[in-house]
This record gives sequence, C-alpha cells and structure tokens, in this order.
Amino acid sequence: MSAELAQRSIDTIRTLAMDAVQQANSGHPGMPMGCAPMAYVLFNEVMRLDPTRVDWPDRDRFVLSAGHGSMLLYAALHLAGYERPNLEDLQHFRQWGYPTAGHPENFLLDAVETTTGPLGQGLANGVGMAVAIERLAAEFNRPGHDVVDHRVYGIVSDGDLMEGVAAEAASLAGHLRLGRITYLYDDNTITIDGKTDLAFSEDVLARFDAYGWHTQRVEDGNDLDALRAAIAAADADERPSLVAVRTVIGFGSPNKAGTSSSHGSPLGPDEVAATKQALGWPHEEPFTVPDDVRDHLDLRERGRAAREAWEERFAAYRDAHPDLAAEFERRVVRGELPEGWTDALPTLDEKAATRQHSGAVINAIAERVPELFGGSADLAASNNTDVKGGGDFSADERPGGGGPGGRLGRNMRFGVREHAMAAMANGMALHGGIRPYVATFLIFTDYCRPAIRLSALMKQNVVYVMTHDSIGLGEDGPTHQPIEHLPALRAIPGLQVLRPADGDETVGAWRAALEHDGPSVLALTRQGLPPLGDKPADAVDRGAYVLGEFGPADTELALILIGTGSEVQHCLGAAEQLAGEGHRVRVVSMPSWERFGAQDQAYRDEVLPPQVRARVAVEAAANFGWERWVGDAGAVVAMERFGASAPAEKLFEVFGFTPEHVAEVARGLLDG
Repeated sequence: MSAELAQRSIDTIRTLAMDAVQQANSGHPGMPMGCAPMAYVLFNEVMRLDPTRVDWPDRDRFVLSAGHGSMLLYAALHLAGYERPNLEDLQHFRQWGYPTAGHPENFLLDAVETTTGPLGQGLANGVGMAVAIERLAAEFNRPGHDVVDHRVYGIVSDGDLMEGVAAEAASLAGHLRLGRITYLYDDNTITIDGKTDLAFSEDVLARFDAYGWHTQRVEDGNDLDALRAAIAAADADERPSLVAVRTVIGFGSPNKAGTSSSHGSPLGPDEVAATKQALGWPHEEPFTVPDDVRDHLDLRERGRAAREAWEERFAAYRDAHPDLAAEFERRVVRGELPEGWTDALPTLDEKAATRQHSGAVINAIAERVPELFGGSADLAASNNTDVKGGGDFSADERPGGGGPGGRLGRNMRFGVREHAMAAMANGMALHGGIRPYVATFLIFTDYCRPAIRLSALMKQNVVYVMTHDSIGLGEDGPTHQPIEHLPALRAIPGLQVLRPADGDETVGAWRAALEHDGPSVLALTRQGLPPLGDKPADAVDRGAYVLGEFGPADTELALILIGTGSEVQHCLGAAEQLAGEGHRVRVVSMPSWERFGAQDQAYRDEVLPPQVRARVAVEAAANFGWERWVGDAGAVVAMERFGASAPAEKLFEVFGFTPEHVAEVARGLLDG
C-alpha cells in the first residue's frame, strides 16, 4: 500500500464529510476533516470488524464520543463496506427518512455501537462496554479458548473531557485497570466559543495519569506512523489508554482551518472548492469515491476472514465446553433470558420496605440469571443491591474459571459517581451479554438523568433501582426527599417507572423491568409497607388493577381511590372509613402509569369506569400529570412543597398522607 493511496483515502473521508455537510447546509465538518487520519488507521488497519456480520460478538467496539463529528463515522462505515450507510444515505445527511442523523444513533444504523452527541456520554458508554468485556471474558474464557477477546476504541474531544461524566468514568476505569480501552483524544484546541484556553487550560494527560491511565501524545495528527505506534503501545498496556493527538480542526481549509468557524457550520461552496484544491483533490463532482480508494478501504474480505476464524475457535470451544458455549449463545448471541427464570422469583408477603423486597428478588434470581450484574453508587447497604457472596468486580478479581453465576465479582462498586454509573450501564447493555442494574436514592436520578434519557432513546434494558422514594426518607430532610422526580421521570418517552406497594408488586416490578424493551426505574421505599393481600396474577404487568371494593354491595360505585407505592395503604384505610359511612368505594393500585396507559381502552375503563368521576389520587410526590387519571372532577393528595427533616411518620401526618385526610378529601368530592 502506497503512502499516496493512504493519503487519498484520508482525503476521501474529508471530502465526503465536507460535501455532506454542505449539501445538508448543516453539520460539523471541522472535526471529521481533522480526525480523518485517525479513522483511517482505526478502521482500515486496527479494528477487527466484519461489515457482512454487524453483530459478530467478538468484534471491536468503536465509540465516537464526539458525536457531532458524525460524518467521520458515516464516511468510515460506508467506505468499509457496510450495507448502510450507503452513498445515498451520505447524500441525505441529516434528512428525514435517512439513518445518517446529525448525531450517531444506534437504533438507525446497526453499525453504530451507541448514540452519542451529549458530550462525555460516549466515553462513559465505552467504559461500560469494557466492564462487560472483562466480565464476560472472566465468565466464559478458558485456557486455550479466548472467545471474548475484543477491545473498545474511541475518539473523544475537548468537550468530552470537560464534562463531569467523563471525569467520573475515567476515574473508575483507571481504578479498575480496564486495559481494553484505547481512546484517541482530538486535541485541536478549538471549541464553539473559540480557543479552548478560554475555559480549559489543564494538563489533560497529567489528569489521566493520576487516574491510572496509560497516556501518550502524538504531535501531528497526520503522522500515520506515529498514530500506529501509539495505538499499538496503548493496546499492549494493561491500563486504559488515552492518546492525545494534536490535530487541526477543518484541516485543509485555506480560510477556516484551525478556527471555530469550521466547527459547527458548512464551509460554504467556495471554501469547499478551495479546500479540495488545497488538498490536491482532482474531482469536481461531490461525493466522489475513487475506485482504488473504495477497494483499499473495503473491509469485507478481511473482516469476514477474522470472523470466520473466530467461529472456528468457537466451534472448538463448543466441543470442549458445550454448556458454556450454549450459555454464551443464549446471552451474548441471542440476548435471551434463561428459560424458566421466573420460577426463581420469590414470594414476599411480609411487612418490609420495598427496597428490602427488591434485594430479596435480586438474590433469588441471581444464580438463575447470571447476566444480572450491577451495583450502587456507594449505597449498596441502603439500596439492598448486593448479591450475597457474589464478590466484588475489581481490578484483581477477574481471572477466568468461575463460569456463569460463579463468584466472579457479581457486585459493582461505582463509588459516588451516579452519572457515570448510569452511562456505564448503557454501555454494558449496548455491548450485550449483561443485564445491568444500578442503584442510588431516587433524589439522585437528577445526577443520572442525561444517561437515563439515553437509555430510553436507545431502548436499552437497564434497571434503575432508586430507593428512598419520598418524604418517607425522613430525617435526612428535603435535600434528600424526592418531590418532582416521579413526574419528571414519567415524562421521558420509553422509560418505564414502577412504584410497587408491597412485596408482591416488587416481584412483579422486577419481572416487568427485566422483560421490558427499554429501561425501567424502580421507585422503592425506605420505610416498611404492609402486604396488601391477594392480587391478580398480572397486576403489575397491566400497570394498574382493582385492589378491592368496599361498602354496601347493593349501591353504585361512588368513588375511586388511586394510589402508588407507600400511599396505597392510606387509600385502603380511607376506603374502609368511607364504606362505614355507606359509600361504595374502589381502591386501585397503579404501580406503573406507562404500563396502564398501554392497555386497551376496555381494560382501562374496567379499572377506572368513565362514569365514576369522583376520583382521588394519592402519591407523595408533585401532582403534575395526575389529571390524566383523575379527570377534571377529581382531586390529588400530593406534595405541594419541599419536605422537611423529621421522622417519616410525622411527615406523612403533617403533609396529609393519612387515611383520615384522604377520606376528608374524598368527602369533599362526594358532597360536591
């Protein structure tokens, strides 16, 4: 391969990016122009990928954390020989109906490993992917049979490294010695506002050295030999690696290179023409790919050979370890839950906090569902998330030999890093073979929210175990008592929020979460809740159900009380009081708005008959959104201010979460 062909290949990536952004009249041309040599080396020489089998389990993972430079990725994928994006997709960059969105979206293009753009998220996703690789390698690899042997590569930007989530994830990656990570840092010294030294003057490599990373610098991002040597050294080191590569944003542009004007706007037709001339690009027609460049960058033959060699190794592995191979195929290849896993779900009929019930579920199913893996942001004892006897995932406890479900670090210690925890969980889920769950207090979903939103956008099966879900937290006070969080989480499309009211509902919530095509939040109590008695088998599956009816059987239903979580018991108490006064009252438990809203109209009307307009909803959270279920004739007993520091029992009394107050509000509707 000649240096001239390599250079024309790099310039093809640059010109495709320029042309696509110019045609869309929207986008970020500068980063792809500066980083094209990195993409060339990674895709054409380093990473093991098979464009003919996008889902090959042992492929390397590439994360473009600097997702605004999406045309770099689209151009590289197209030239590598993936079916999509095709040339028409590039020509319709950022247009309706095409998968070449403004930022990479994994649900539009199979070859895109993760959805990036919110800076720092991709870097943390890659750390989660590396955790998944290490975990699976420890479970499945055996002497002479390394069926899990791939890496995470990525390109990160100044903006990524400024974000707090990146600092959190990088700190933990260094602590865990996640040596399968190689990130190239696009050190171009430019952000939207201008030079990075307006707000960013730290020694980045010294910071990553302190985190425990292997660091290097490449002084010229166009020096292919230096890039190759740096990547090889990074891959050989047992630590995660960051290579700072000095680049020129908008490289080749006579008037915009090295300036913020090339970051997020088209170059303009005249500057595109001038840049092509400066690069020595002879083709006037936009989106030109020379035949020899296309042949040179086509990975299909090499990728197919690498994948077929792995398949041969896996066949030998299957012969030597048939049970492990079958388990690998179930978890990693097909992504299925184990057959009969629900048989392991416990019966929980005692009074206890739902966080305790959740912990009981985790421990009951952990052996049957070995892909269940997770932990807490330094709150495991409070969140009840530890798998007992499961050991900690650490830098020192990752050798193979334990097998699925064995003591190979079932518990992840994230430290006080809520944002990175959630973003890493996305990376684990995206990698596959892992069913991640992560935990903290519900109040700290604020620290996780950007990653939770991306979980929903990407439909990743992450379970967020969020405990201490209301003023029932008690004495820690309003700084730790979530008020607005339930309605805010319910506003995220595709996120399933489950607030169980007792042990049975907690079991149902875990089942619904693991079977959901997307993420779930389990909102769980600190305080003990009584068992609510018999329920329909599909109570939680359907989102809401009739828990009971009270009062004279020969009278018409006059009132519906709707509760979630710890407030359902107060609805029951109020119903008994009102029944004693001659009213026919129904109590509905609604553990999940989303699941109930997805039911057919007939079932919703069966639970909430439209003719019964006297309805009271009871939830120790802000009342936003409850009008959907109570209507314009109903009422809501909710939190209308922040809480206070006092024992939970006192707070529930003061703020009206008692059977007496619920009954009083209901009487106002009945008398009206």
